Amino acid sequence: MLGSIVLLCFFSLLLFFFTRVRRPKNFPPGPRPLPILGNLLQLDPVNPLKDLERLKRRYGNVFSLYIGSRPAVVLNGLEVVREALVTHAEEYAGRPTHLLISHLFESKGIVLANYGSSWRDHRRFALTTLRKFGLGKRSMEERILEEVSHICTELESSAGGSMDPQHLFHLTASNIICSLIFGERFEYDDPVILTLIQRLEELTKEAFGPWAMLYEIIPVLRPFPLPFRNILHKFNQMKEHIKKIVTKHKSSRVVGEPRDLLDCYLDQIDKTANGGSTFNDTHMVFLLLDLFMAGTDTTSNTLRSAVLHLMTNQHVQDRCYREITNILEGRADASFEDRHAMPYVQAMIHEVQRMSDTVPLGVFHTTCSDTQLHSYQLPQGTMVIPNLSSVLHEEGQWKFPHEFNPENFLNEVGEFVKPEAFLPFSAGSRVCLGEGLARMELFLVLVTLLRRFRFVWPEDGGVPDFSLIFGGTQSQKPFRLGVHLRSSERG
Repeated sequence: MLGSIVLLCFFSLLLFFFTRVRRPKNFPPGPRPLPILGNLLQLDPVNPLKDLERLKRRYGNVFSLYIGSRPAVVLNGLEVVREALVTHAEEYAGRPTHLLISHLFESKGIVLANYGSSWRDHRRFALTTLRKFGLGKRSMEERILEEVSHICTELESSAGGSMDPQHLFHLTASNIICSLIFGERFEYDDPVILTLIQRLEELTKEAFGPWAMLYEIIPVLRPFPLPFRNILHKFNQMKEHIKKIVTKHKSSRVVGEPRDLLDCYLDQIDKTANGGSTFNDTHMVFLLLDLFMAGTDTTSNTLRSAVLHLMTNQHVQDRCYREITNILEGRADASFEDRHAMPYVQAMIHEVQRMSDTVPLGVFHTTCSDTQLHSYQLPQGTMVIPNLSSVLHEEGQWKFPHEFNPENFLNEVGEFVKPEAFLPFSAGSRVCLGEGLARMELFLVLVTLLRRFRFVWPEDGGVPDFSLIFGGTQSQKPFRLGVHLRSSERG
């Protein structure tokens, strides 16, 4: 009996010795990982940001974690993030291939595509085509303002009372990107778009949750009917819907007369069919999914965050309203160029983006070669997590790092300034493709709404809760939006 116990202990120690995780030489420090699980038990699966802050205080702005048996390096603070993503952009331009979200997108499209010629070609194509259809031009402003008119109709129906804005801004942002890539918009009660948005909201939370972690660190579990199968199912539903739109477009398309980005992509397939190009139906579906998802969730969550902060900071809302009315006077609509004459509105919008912290950990990178960061060595293929949240709230970079205050973006004479630490879209060669569109949407939507409505905290709203729901994109918890018409206040 005693011999059996000794033998069991011996084999247990032997198993631990062979499965324990060893950091590479001169690798960033971090907490001791467990076999198989790595450091996952040391991170809150609901929201790991506070744990990352705790580890940063202990190990410094560059530290390592193990997600299962794979090492990851977490970058904190402006100096480190810029050194990696900007100064050494090409060395950090890779994307992980082992994550659940990577498997969903098959490393295609733009956001999660591997760094290389296919990614460069598709990114160039997307930027060129979006500009062709008005990005940065008056025609794009008109497209956005047309969509804002539908928001106003919805808000007017709730004037004098309150509403749940949970899906309102998702529908708005989704329709704007859909008009660019598919050439169509959806009515706000259309079950197709409502289902797509619901799937999108669920995916951005679940694809970075505990079950996604298990999918990544214990591959033998993947065939079993566990909750991560639901994530795969929801993604496939979205993919099938995109395929139906593609089929519909092909049947009504006139070659050489593109109506939208999808038609342009089909033309590009025809042009490069015999040249070994990566432009094909498979890549097209993932590119369209990329643009739809990226163009919907981040902007809509920022708009929801904006109305929450404006409701609870009436002095900020009143100052924005005065600036808007002074600049626009009798004009029917705002123009994106008006932002230069509205420093306080600009400051408010940027402060909302900072506080909404929509993509707190950015999109994960990997090193494309052996590289050095500070005094540490990072082998090729190391996963790198840029903690953008740490930059957006970094003490020493902001006047008021932990509170909502547009003064963070104003100098001593009231002029708008944008600090280097404003990185909600990340930085470097893989900076967010939709930054230009998002900036235009946020300005035109918020200026138009603040001109027509006052947002107030409703009597049935309970106590304001500014805590965020963590995920691939963060969002505010559900809340009620109180709506008053400005015209009725003047009357």
